[in-house]
Amino acid sequence: MRRSIYALLTAIVATALPLSAQNAAPALNFDSAPTPLALPDDIYLGEVGGVATNSRGDIFVYTRTGHPTLSMGTARPFAHGGSRLFQFDRAGKFTREIGQGLYGFLFAAQVRVDPQDNLWVVDEMSAMVMKLDPQGRVALLLGRKAEAIQNPPRAGGPGGGGEGGGGRGGGPPGAGAQQDVFNRPTDVAWDAQGNIFVADGHGNARVAKFSKDGVFVKSWGQKGTAPGQFAGVDSIAVDAQGNVYAADGGNMRIQVFDNNGTFKSEIKNVGNAQAICITTAANQVMYVSNSNPPNDLDTAGEIYKMRLDGSVIGKFGKAGKLLKEFGTVNAIDCRGENTLYVGEVGNFRVQKLTIR
Repeated sequence: MRRSIYALLTAIVATALPLSAQNAAPALNFDSAPTPLALPDDIYLGEVGGVATNSRGDIFVYTRTGHPTLSMGTARPFAHGGSRLFQFDRAGKFTREIGQGLYGFLFAAQVRVDPQDNLWVVDEMSAMVMKLDPQGRVALLLGRKAEAIQNPPRAGGPGGGGEGGGGRGGGPPGAGAQQDVFNRPTDVAWDAQGNIFVADGHGNARVAKFSKDGVFVKSWGQKGTAPGQFAGVDSIAVDAQGNVYAADGGNMRIQVFDNNGTFKSEIKNVGNAQAICITTAANQVMYVSNSNPPNDLDTAGEIYKMRLDGSVIGKFGKAGKLLKEFGTVNAIDCRGENTLYVGEVGNFRVQKLTIR
């Protein structure tokens, strides 16, 4: 009888603990390609803000590499050139640089590729999301870089609703303005209808929704810890049903919303969620990086493979500097479920991973 009661109590306690506390996630076997990208002799990667692939397998890397340029015209400063966008073929051979000197390239936050192979570049300090067609030409702009740019923007200054993000009329902190004016955006995603979702996530703390033509629809979120509030929106993804997944790393969770921003659930067993990616296959899974903070490269670092209900399939990797280790992962591309490209801020590199 005592053994039965003890076993029952143990089972109840184990069920009450989060998966991370139970240490239930099995380790997944994986490999990292030694040299996934072949760069020209005179080009280097800096902090990798984003990495993405298109339908042909071409690889795009948005990196904090370059020399910011400031020019003056009629007392209006123009700053550009602090980040660069590189393209590689499916074998990792460098093919070209896209948008060299583009006005909105300052501080790489993310690059994504939509189902039509358009490139979407998210720049944190120019406060812009830029759509480029497959040829690399500007096709659509969301947000706007202020005439007098401050890096980062000053409190209440132009170009993003003000640091702290109060909306029009002094709204809640982090709520931003109900329009396409961003304050340090971090990511972008789309649903099956082409609606655009922008993580306006480091100066503000909101998700902004736009039509496929770039018309502002609505936004939700503010600073805080309650459901529907964020410490910041670090990454974003949309599943086949149109649900929106927002990485709220500062609150150690991922929040899930329906297509109109109504809170549905939260996932709290993945640590400091800084980068998320949902596969495109019929049975979708999600990859989440428990990224180590940039001021501590020796803690956390693992990447989780999960079902969309938040249950963990497995995990792999750890913080470190060698292959198969990670230094502040900011981007994951998971076009194929078992082949990932991972962009690291801390190690100035992209790793190509194969899950076995």
